[in-house]
Amino acid sequence: MPAVSALRHDWTREEVLALFDLPFPELLHRAASVHRAHFDPSEVQVSTLLSVKTGGCPEDCAYCPQAARYHTGVQATKLMEVAQVVEKARQAKAAGATRFCMGAAWRSPKDRDIPKVAAMIAEVKALGLETCATLGMLSDTQARALKDAGLDYYNHNLDTAPEFYGEIIHTREYQDRLQTLAHVREAGLKTCCGGIVGMGESREQRAGLLQALANLPAHPDSVPINRLVQVEGTPLHGTRELDPFEFVRTIAVTRLLMPQSMVRLSAGRETMSDELQALCFLAGANSIFYGEKLLTTGNPDAARDQALFARLGLKPMPVAAAEAEADPCRGTVHAAITGEAA
Repeated sequence: MPAVSALRHDWTREEVLALFDLPFPELLHRAASVHRAHFDPSEVQVSTLLSVKTGGCPEDCAYCPQAARYHTGVQATKLMEVAQVVEKARQAKAAGATRFCMGAAWRSPKDRDIPKVAAMIAEVKALGLETCATLGMLSDTQARALKDAGLDYYNHNLDTAPEFYGEIIHTREYQDRLQTLAHVREAGLKTCCGGIVGMGESREQRAGLLQALANLPAHPDSVPINRLVQVEGTPLHGTRELDPFEFVRTIAVTRLLMPQSMVRLSAGRETMSDELQALCFLAGANSIFYGEKLLTTGNPDAARDQALFARLGLKPMPVAAAEAEADPCRGTVHAAITGEAA
């Protein structure tokens, strides 16, 4: 029996594409085996995302309704008050969330904004929730200040493959994203980093996104896979929708490349059938955003998610389990990924 493989950071594009090309049942079998080697497959980590500052963003991300240059009907707002955020966090915890993420539509926060955001983080942390923030690009000092306030996770997505990035965003370079992630890691924060699929990219470019994520110096602790939500007024409105089975393949390959990471079903879940979500959980997804809104786009409400969990026999992952490192000795991951016989 081969030894359990070490986590890899040297995946080639050809290797990732070979996983995508596997017969669907074989791919799901391997992904489910790796998932079971590291996690309880009946547990799903539950997060809630709140937009604490909406709209007016100067960036030109082609998918985003919060970009000031697009006419999407999103009204720009100021940064919420701390007490308002804490009340939303209490409601999220009461509904079953264990992690609370605060998002602000900034290219990057100004230093004067950090104390107020830090106060939000400290108050939410005091409720017993894991804390996460997504605020755009961060300097090293800003990352350290958020860590000192009690922040657990910082979200900063790569969005897509390096070679497709220029088709989607022109106001920020790929290297800028990598630099923010470096500041976050150096500050001792956990990383939440993924991307968006269904933006008109090819399978090879989807593979390129996952290759870039898996080859980061450390695998992201959480990997959100977003299915494009098409918003009228954005350049990507009218893009051909991604085949549902291709989306499940993307989830499965994510699980194989980053076996110890939380793989999160993020944006786009509102239009997914229960059957499609069930396939994603089978393929290794073990985290969702919970609640009626993801920043400015729809999301299934809590009652629908609770009914789906009941149908599938799933349960929310306790905070202690979500924080614990996955045990690399629970299964033979190498055999599951490569298909080699035990």
